[in-house]
Amino acid sequence: MSRYLLTVLPTNDLGLLTRSLPIARELLNRGHQVAFCHPAEAPRRLISQAGFENLLPRRPLYRFAGGNWTLGNFVRLLCSRYWKRDAGLLISSVRDMFQTATAEVWDFDHLLCGVGVANQSFVRVIVEAFLEIISAYKPDVVVDFWNPLACIAARACHKPLISVIQADEHPQSKGFIWWRQAPAGIPRYPVDGVNAILADHQASPARSVGELCAGDLTLVVGIPETDPLPPEANVTYIGPVLWQKQDEPLPASLMELDRERPVIWLYPGKLQYARRGGPFDSAVVLEATIEALHDQPVQVVLTTGYHSSLRKYFPLPANFRHAPYVPGLAMAERSDLLIHHGGYGSCQTGLYTGTPALIIPTFSERESNARRIAAVGAGDFVLPTSDARGRNKRVSAEEVRTKALRILSDSSFRENAMRIRERMRTFGGAPAAARLIECFSSA
Repeated sequence: MSRYLLTVLPTNDLGLLTRSLPIARELLNRGHQVAFCHPAEAPRRLISQAGFENLLPRRPLYRFAGGNWTLGNFVRLLCSRYWKRDAGLLISSVRDMFQTATAEVWDFDHLLCGVGVANQSFVRVIVEAFLEIISAYKPDVVVDFWNPLACIAARACHKPLISVIQADEHPQSKGFIWWRQAPAGIPRYPVDGVNAILADHQASPARSVGELCAGDLTLVVGIPETDPLPPEANVTYIGPVLWQKQDEPLPASLMELDRERPVIWLYPGKLQYARRGGPFDSAVVLEATIEALHDQPVQVVLTTGYHSSLRKYFPLPANFRHAPYVPGLAMAERSDLLIHHGGYGSCQTGLYTGTPALIIPTFSERESNARRIAAVGAGDFVLPTSDARGRNKRVSAEEVRTKALRILSDSSFRENAMRIRERMRTFGGAPAAARLIECFSSA
């Protein structure tokens, strides 16, 4: 039996949980010990419901990562031993985030420059928090899902690292905006600061943070047709990895949907990550879809992943229904069309169930996903406009309406989605990932 610590990018949404939980469940079923480390509210709830231990760092600064601005986290910060230092680092991180935010993010290193973790002192505190968790839990292997600071900590304490990533996140990929030539002068993450931390722990330096996040074993979700990488990338494709409790039914209210009218599942993602707004926010997906479809002969099921920031949108149009959370695969199979923000998990859910999608991508990585879906004929996308920092987003409701109705009426979209579905199911998914992780650990 091995012991695994699963680390996840600490944003308060469920995208990466739908990827990590199935692998965790497979490892548990094989007799291994599994724990998570995730400070955000919505993921913590899902981890608890799935029956897994969630190790929270004693250092309160990490709890703010990913926009987790709760009263409880502020109280923890102010009651901590190093509250003055941590408050200063938090303010510096937020200032950096707003100063460097941009509508276009070219690759993983560029992304990290814009999310407030480029400050070496900030990174050092978070890495120390992870080192404390690793020291207490004593995992045999760290299995990471896109958390660069956890990867740095694993390298620093010389723990084997397995990465489960998307192709666009790999250092040998073409990045998030692969259809355009990157301009000169793109900000790069200051890897020298990371290397100084690694040097303190006698760990090898890296050329980029992206390189650090490619593990001793790197598993890529998806398939080569939708997530291409060069042969020299040295990765193993595992196909789609998606979460749903076994035999979990749809809520009773959704079982009563009219079979004669199309069902559209609307998942906008997290509407707002910070009070001032930013490039990751997806409220525009919900707003444009309400305007586009409120008077159309369709049934729209809106889900929000346990987020409660919907008050200003109520009452919803008569042809809309709201559910905080639904089992994703069951909902996608019941739907004729998915409308979402372009999150990777949402894209994979649609492809795995053979359900076409209309994507309103609210961030460069999500636009990459949307273009991949459109390239295989399994959907289409509508691009928002915004200012240079990715704020003040606007979407044409007319374009959303036109493209949604076209996908519903053109059978080729579903046929192409079903074709990709059959290809995806030739890969092993979570069971294959667990087997590879297990073999790596035993070796």
